[in-house]
Amino acid sequence: MSDKEKKQAYVQKLEAQAEVVQAEIDKLSAKASKANAEAKLEMNRQIEELRIKRDAAREKMRELSQAGDSAWKDLKSGAEKAWHDLGDAVKSAASRF
Repeated sequence: MSDKEKKQAYVQKLEAQAEVVQAEIDKLSAKASKANAEAKLEMNRQIEELRIKRDAAREKMRELSQAGDSAWKDLKSGAEKAWHDLGDAVKSAASRF
């Protein structure tokens, strides 16, 4: 498998993760809309934090997808960390809701 093919496969994997994360954020938003006022405020604050992390992770994915076929490996660890941190944050928020 060439570097270009590896990069494409990795970006596809990240895009799939992005869809899963977005679905989880949407579920949390739906729960927040049904919560009482005090809980809703806290839930919406946490959801906004998740969206900020999601946007940062998407930016890493964009950088990685635009990187050269050999340079993308240098960006891979940053992208992995961003998506891992986001996944952990989503799981943590979901467990509190």
